[in-house]
Amino acid sequence: MTPRASRFAPAALMSLLAVCTVGSAQADEVQVAVAANFTAPLQAIAADFEKDTGHKVIAAYGATGQFYAQIKNGAPFEVFLSADDSTPQKLENEGDTVKGSRFTYAIGTLALWSAKDGYVDSQGKVLSDNQYQHLAIANPKAAPYGLAATQVLARLGLTDQVKAKIVEGQNITQAYQFVSTGNAELGFVALSQVYKDGKVSGGSAWIVPGDMHDPIKQDAVILNKGKDNPAAKALVDYLKGPKAAAVIKSYGYQL
Repeated sequence: MTPRASRFAPAALMSLLAVCTVGSAQADEVQVAVAANFTAPLQAIAADFEKDTGHKVIAAYGATGQFYAQIKNGAPFEVFLSADDSTPQKLENEGDTVKGSRFTYAIGTLALWSAKDGYVDSQGKVLSDNQYQHLAIANPKAAPYGLAATQVLARLGLTDQVKAKIVEGQNITQAYQFVSTGNAELGFVALSQVYKDGKVSGGSAWIVPGDMHDPIKQDAVILNKGKDNPAAKALVDYLKGPKAAAVIKSYGYQL
């Protein structure tokens, strides 16, 4: 190596190390608790997010009520994507969230669905016809979509009639699985589980009118454990952007 080259080599090496260090600092992981109904949309959004920002999403999917208990017991989640707006607000009131970070990322739609083509009519009259043996719903105490399902049944005057037929899943994913495997002829699921690009992707469904139950406003919030993680803020900002909005709408949610 010539004397001239040797003078510049340390500077070049330091520049390279600086670039690597900055790259590592910018690429962070974020631990996210995600309502089960939002599984498919978040997986699609996370893939885009990782490509666009370099940050990685580590997601767990489950029932909102169960996540609340886990967060209160010290679970390492940094961002919470709830299936309702009341649970994030409760966490906010209890001092477990970053102030000002809560917002509504989607408004959910309930659907009565069967894996069988033509089984569920477009008005949901199959419920009152009472020719089925099992009706799947999510646990109404832990899952907002399960609560909405019980409100629809009450609105239709069918609560007592179907009580003995109900099979209850721990969350909306399990309710969907009961129907998809044939263990229940039909069930109340999140439209996002059976809907893609403007249509029901399989089986038959009644899209429940929103005025038949309380609005399913789904809020996101940064939890205290994520207050110093740039990836947590980046994900929340990304969820508000046009790319995520397009994905969310494609699964039947409103914004």
